Amino acid sequence: MSAPERPAEEEEAPLEERIYVIPLRKAWAAPRKKRVPRAVRLIKEFARRHMKAEEVKIAPELNEYLWSRGIEKPPRRVRVRMERYEEGLVKVHLAEEG
Repeated sequence: MSAPERPAEEEEAPLEERIYVIPLRKAWAAPRKKRVPRAVRLIKEFARRHMKAEEVKIAPELNEYLWSRGIEKPPRRVRVRMERYEEGLVKVHLAEEG
């Protein structure tokens, strides 16, 4: 027996969308085994400061990009697309190159 079908939830459109290049040099000042977690915190802190956000969500593709070379070698900088929604929510995605 399958689950009852729910009506398709409409994706909420963002109020604002911006592209940033976030420097992650401070993550390299952390001990080797704590660099990528520090980079994630830096991205969230940057989003809170620039987008006036209360809650920041990082997209899975951005997280995978940060972890692609392991915990010891995060990228030096990352180009992201930030979308601000109502109620202070900001979603951070990896920006398409181009």
